[in-house]
Amino acid sequence: MQFGQLDEIIDSVAERIRSIGHYAPATLKSYLSLTHLTEQTREKNDSQGFIKELLEDHESIIIILREHIKSFTNDFHDLGTSDFATGLMETHEKMAWFLRSHLKN
Repeated sequence: MQFGQLDEIIDSVAERIRSIGHYAPATLKSYLSLTHLTEQTREKNDSQGFIKELLEDHESIIIILREHIKSFTNDFHDLGTSDFATGLMETHEKMAWFLRSHLKN
């Protein structure tokens, strides 16, 4: 389920980048230079560990989005991107909530 949602988010981010006149990153090298997420290596291959890692990534993305939303409006005078980032943040918050509910069971 989240795989499909994340795939849609990636497409929408690329479309937003293109719609404001820029080229979206398109190589693994460029993705790696732009990300703040890290890959975890796990000794045990279990669902709870994967859910926790995914939750941590969502929480990290939420923090980054919150830090940038105001700068899109104030520094770049781009209300559209600010609104877009707010929507992304809300989507990641909902996905994080969903994962947290699975960890509590």
